[in-house]
Amino acid sequence: MDITIRKAKKEDMSRVHELIMELAVYEKLPQEVEVNQNDLVNDGFGENPLFHCFVAEVDNKIVGAAIIYNRFSTWKGKTLHLEDLVVTKKMRGQGIGSKLFDKVIFHGKESGAKRISWNVIDWNINAIEFYKNRGA
Repeated sequence: MDITIRKAKKEDMSRVHELIMELAVYEKLPQEVEVNQNDLVNDGFGENPLFHCFVAEVDNKIVGAAIIYNRFSTWKGKTLHLEDLVVTKKMRGQGIGSKLFDKVIFHGKESGAKRISWNVIDWNINAIEFYKNRGA
């Protein structure tokens, strides 16, 4: 299986929104999602983007995404925050999440971030194990 990780384009935001909704359903909170595809395009691809996104493709189909943005720590300085890393359910366990996470780490180093932060819902044991296995 050939996995490609690349920077997202405006045209990808429809699929990224579907992945966001899939994650929200998994976390039992789909009603909380207010952002739509147009918001993702406008907020991620304007003159001052509020976030960056990487997508994972298999056979030219987007199967995962990582959404990140910059923060500031008064102790560390520039911090990169991983808002969401999601891989569609049928493609999990094939190394796609690891490749996306590697891209986030590389981007953090490349951009001069001193720390990368993220949060995981406390009952998502699979996600917690994923990050623990990655040294977090």
